[in-house]
Amino acid sequence: MSSKQPKYEYVSTAKLPTRMGDFKIHGFVEASGQEHVALSYGEWKEDDVVPIRIHSECLTGDSLFSTRCDCGFQLEKAMQNIVDNGHGVLLYLRQEGRGIGLLNKIRAYNLQDSGMDTVEANEHLGFDADLRSYDICKLMLDTLNVKHVELMTNNPKKLAALKTLGIDVVARKPIDHGITKDNKNYLKTKTEKLGHAFDPHVFK
Repeated sequence: MSSKQPKYEYVSTAKLPTRMGDFKIHGFVEASGQEHVALSYGEWKEDDVVPIRIHSECLTGDSLFSTRCDCGFQLEKAMQNIVDNGHGVLLYLRQEGRGIGLLNKIRAYNLQDSGMDTVEANEHLGFDADLRSYDICKLMLDTLNVKHVELMTNNPKKLAALKTLGIDVVARKPIDHGITKDNKNYLKTKTEKLGHAFDPHVFK
């Protein structure tokens, strides 16, 4: 039997009461030591279609209330959607700055303050526009007995990644939420350069 450490591992589950409702928090870890969590709400059967959101960590938006992105707004909206639906899952992946990390994101913000867009700033720092991986989502969803999902996202790469992992994506639900004067150009760049599916009217 191989003693090689699994690439991804489930760790533990606990109750997580929030302002929106009583969730459960499930911990996962990569062999690298990077930690991720899933939040589940309510109950479902194996054949049910479960609303889910894959959310990449954004300290500035999720915790510091920044309006230069829509991340914090989307996180809150997704959790509320799950509660309103009666059940669902939020996969919270620790992939700050589309995978470049917090301090490099601040460096990228500095370049954006000087006129670059979000893609140009990442590339100027020597990174691809998006370095995120969604492979751990398979273990997370299998652990929670989720086989069929309605995915809350504007990002077609997330939808394609889940399908590649063998997850049945029954539908995609847009999450156009949190558009401000500070992030319109950022969201327009994500639409034009990264293929995000925002309704064009939001940029008028």
